[in-house]
Amino acid sequence: MTQDVILTGGRVFRGLAGGFAEALAVRDGRILAVGSAAEMAAAAPDARVVSLEGRAVIPAFNEAHMHLLPYGLALGQVNLRAEEVRSLDEALRRIRAAAEAAPKGAWILGRGYDHGELDVGRHPTAAELDAAAPDNPVFIVRTCGHMGVANSAAMQLAGVGHNTPDPEGGVIERKGGALTGLFQERAMRLVRDVIPAPAIGLLVDAIERAGNHLASLGFASATDMNVGMIADMAEIEAYREAQRSGRLRQRMWQVLAGNPEGIAQLAWEQGLRPMQGDDMLRWGAVKVFADGSAGGLTAAFFEPYLASAGGGTGVFTFPDEKIHALLKLYHEQGWQLDIHAIGDAAIEQVLLGMEAADTPAHPFAGRRHRIEHCGFVTRDQRRRMKAREILPVPQPVFMYEFGDLYIRNLGHGRSDHAYPMRTWFEEGHHPAASSDCPVSTVDPFVNLFTMITRKTNRGTVMGPEEALTVEQAIHCQTWCGAYTQFAEDRRGTLEPGMQADIAVLSRDIFATTPEDILRDTRCDLTLRGGEAIFDRHGALA
Repeated sequence: MTQDVILTGGRVFRGLAGGFAEALAVRDGRILAVGSAAEMAAAAPDARVVSLEGRAVIPAFNEAHMHLLPYGLALGQVNLRAEEVRSLDEALRRIRAAAEAAPKGAWILGRGYDHGELDVGRHPTAAELDAAAPDNPVFIVRTCGHMGVANSAAMQLAGVGHNTPDPEGGVIERKGGALTGLFQERAMRLVRDVIPAPAIGLLVDAIERAGNHLASLGFASATDMNVGMIADMAEIEAYREAQRSGRLRQRMWQVLAGNPEGIAQLAWEQGLRPMQGDDMLRWGAVKVFADGSAGGLTAAFFEPYLASAGGGTGVFTFPDEKIHALLKLYHEQGWQLDIHAIGDAAIEQVLLGMEAADTPAHPFAGRRHRIEHCGFVTRDQRRRMKAREILPVPQPVFMYEFGDLYIRNLGHGRSDHAYPMRTWFEEGHHPAASSDCPVSTVDPFVNLFTMITRKTNRGTVMGPEEALTVEQAIHCQTWCGAYTQFAEDRRGTLEPGMQADIAVLSRDIFATTPEDILRDTRCDLTLRGGEAIFDRHGALA
């Protein structure tokens, strides 16, 4: 039995329904009581008291859509994210430095470049990667994760030549008949399949590394959205080993890779079943991709991208009959469907498949199927989602990081209405705000800032009528995430009896500016079940 703890002297956000309190008490991993300081002292007279000194307490953040293990691995790869890399020369310099430090023939992997933010306004080429790393295979992935560039050595190992056909749902770019090195959507598997998979120990290290970082930001729950995308079935064992060895920091809702090249069917054949596991590691869903990304011009739309951006209507990952068969299969197996669809045409394809799968023998009621991202959704699609309790799982941070690129690709009209948080909120959906990390930063304060301002990182305001209050934004990043994971009865609010998953922030974000939330707010203490998984100042040491 652990010592009781009282947090007092600040503002405690109980949740959207409960409002605010002055203090709370924790006992045996759960919220014992919430109320005034005097009431907490009476409820837990022997508790250890932590003075908040005006800081805010909120339910711990729930990262409802990210790729935790790949993020942990990416922390050890070449960082090409736009906040640090704005020029092609800098990107190539970092790749060159990594190659010079690596053995000859070792893979050089990089993550996070944004061709729209590079000074040249385009993707790097295979020839440029060849010059930077002449003795190593190189593969760098765009920030969206839906396309990447390989050098000549990597393409040779993948067996890709100028006559290699495009795979279904993928594109191998050529210009003048020559390979540029760019692989889009399912074509990326041609390269990924020849990259050596990390050993189990390295996978566990990555899980712990990512989990520690999330804990430092206030997350007590998270998701790995495409388990098996890097090391196949070994990822399942790595998560189980992380749990056994006490290296799993967050409560995990696990989503199996469900495309034909994924592991969902093999995992099923080996006995993995929906809701298997416990409150720390639960196997709950299967993911299928319907399209790509709006920033990368591969999200599937009814209306084309602007001609100035290249036109076209994007890329469907599968034809209708194939994706509909996958949705039916996984739905009937009992999995939650977590289906990637960004453009309105892709969302329509997914909805039609879901509606066809909703039968008297296998009803949708209570299943909480999800459309991941759901960025450019029509009014009729929202109505049909609500009718079948299909949940949107959006990434407001996309507006912050990619909003100006959306405008460049699609124009203001469509872009301003992307990720319509207030509309979803007012229509009674439960939009689980998340990051898709490592596609975007996992920093929850960037997401909060975007939800309450609708500003991009360049200051462009997009659809201000879709902005939320601070309380609503926190609700979307806490309770709504728990709801998508069938856990709202245990976490997502700070009410008596709930799990003591708590974040103590460095300031009272309910009484400050959005800019202060973005730039000057951090997490000081994260509790998971009353246990400190991050303690910046040693408050519970």
